[in-house]
Amino acid sequence: MDIEQLKTKARKIRYDIIKMIAAAGSGHPGGSLSSADLLTALYFSKLKHRPREPFWADRDRFVLSKGHCAPVLYACLAESGYFPVEKLITLRQLGSCLQGHPSCRGLDGVEVSTGSLGMGLSVAVGMALGARLDNKKTRIYCLMGDGETQEGQIWEAAMSAGHYKLDNLCGIIDSNKLQIDGRVQQIMNIAPVADKWRAFGWNTLEIDGHDFKQILSSYDQAEKTTGQPTMIIANTVKGKGVSFMEDREEWHGKAPSKDLAEKALKELS
Repeated sequence: MDIEQLKTKARKIRYDIIKMIAAAGSGHPGGSLSSADLLTALYFSKLKHRPREPFWADRDRFVLSKGHCAPVLYACLAESGYFPVEKLITLRQLGSCLQGHPSCRGLDGVEVSTGSLGMGLSVAVGMALGARLDNKKTRIYCLMGDGETQEGQIWEAAMSAGHYKLDNLCGIIDSNKLQIDGRVQQIMNIAPVADKWRAFGWNTLEIDGHDFKQILSSYDQAEKTTGQPTMIIANTVKGKGVSFMEDREEWHGKAPSKDLAEKALKELS
């Protein structure tokens, strides 16, 4: 897809996110919306994957470390063709495979079950090491929240990836500056973020996480980098695309009412 097509697709992804969370009456819209452009660019322009052959051995792997933002992953999988888009409306319903946090048991396209914050990067490191041992050109991508990087396990994984020079690993931080309790800087300041990752031996890029040109360029740079893993720090806006949700911490994990959902969907139409 070209950039204009990606913009259109990202708008549809955001529409899907609001629609499914509103139907469920629960979920996490803020971080799902902020990371929509990052995942749209990944799934529809960069990631090697085959929706009709989900277990293709040479596919790239994506790990959603911030598992509470499952709606954006589900929307990308559905829009890619892993399952019918109409199924998104079953989010969080009893018996649905679209659980509140992604589970790899019963849903093709989900590489690993996530939800306990801080664990995804460790899994991604293991996948990257495995791919190297198998002499595969598979690339591993891992999306984290900025608040999530307050977890100590993130930094153990960061140290391991740097030590083993895992240049087939690309981390992405959805840096929307907010977490469930408030501003990341106030809850547990993680700055200077870029300096930390560079100190751990990562090729570190800082971008506008809503600018597709910058997003695609960063993915390309990550793929061309040798001898070290890449971390993309994507500056984003929580709730991006829905006016009353943007940069508002209360929309971290709250579903919109029927009226507000209609307003949001109208903005995204």
